[in-house]
Amino acid sequence: MKHIKHENMGKSDLGWLKSLFHFSFADYYNPQNMQFGMLRVVNDDLVAPNKGFELHPHRDMEIISYVVEGELTHADSMGNQRTLKRGEVQYMSAGKGVLHSEHNRGNETLRFLQIWILPDQKGHQPQYGDRQLEWSQRVNHWLKLAEGKSSSEESQFENAIINSDVISLNQDANLYVTELHAPNHHTLNIQKGRMAYLILIEGEVQLNDVDLRTRDAVELTEETVVIKTNSKAHILLIELAKN
Repeated sequence: MKHIKHENMGKSDLGWLKSLFHFSFADYYNPQNMQFGMLRVVNDDLVAPNKGFELHPHRDMEIISYVVEGELTHADSMGNQRTLKRGEVQYMSAGKGVLHSEHNRGNETLRFLQIWILPDQKGHQPQYGDRQLEWSQRVNHWLKLAEGKSSSEESQFENAIINSDVISLNQDANLYVTELHAPNHHTLNIQKGRMAYLILIEGEVQLNDVDLRTRDAVELTEETVVIKTNSKAHILLIELAKN
């Protein structure tokens, strides 16, 4: 287990955009912190009202955005335009090339997680999808948001997983979210040949004997941990093949 405190992550403050970089990104460069397996980017972004990322290109990357607070408005060269709110998720497989923009058209600060996963091969056809999910489905359960070409089994989770209309990824990776309420707990068994990146979005938890605070993260590889909280905690988990 490797605990990554949010105070030690890369940081950027452009005024309208305040970011925490879990891995090297933009002006934050650390050759010892480039990626975790096929997970290349996790950015925890705060976007001011009526601001955002103008139209720009991507290619050969699986891009997932999870909205924590506020509203995220997406538009792309495939003709998609959607606004997502708290707890909703969007997916864009950039494939052989796509243009997109992301804006906060609302009146409150937008907080969202932007996740990039390297695809299994280059040149996929670009795709877009989003899911608006009932919040209650993730309370004390792991709700699967996305799945890929995976050999992992759901039995690695102690608590039953409520499956939604999951997003399909071009990689052996799975994304889950939960809101854990005390006195419940989760036991994670990261099986042989697997690894996982856990992000504490909101709240405080204990992983075995390690205390995590809001915006902290943990790298897990082929190990078992017990997750507990004294109140409630909002957690995202990216589980993928060990490389």
